[in-house]
Amino acid sequence: MPIKETFPIVEIRVPVKRKKTLDPAKVQALAEDILENGQTTPIRVREGKTGGYVLIEGYHRLEALRALGEDTIEGYEVHARLH
Repeated sequence: MPIKETFPIVEIRVPVKRKKTLDPAKVQALAEDILENGQTTPIRVREGKTGGYVLIEGYHRLEALRALGEDTIEGYEVHARLH
């Protein structure tokens, strides 16, 4: 079972294809919810090839926390399986 960790937001890279799916209204709604309730759902990242992390899941949560001026985000680091 993955262990929840805290990751620096500046070290998380968002894949280019993912960036096209951003909905500013959803980010705003999530930011307001996070202000009231805190971050309730962790994101998922994997280790990047050149350091840092690559976002797998949670783009809107990441952007909501970034908009709120947060430096860190809670998430799980998942490891790619070799086939």
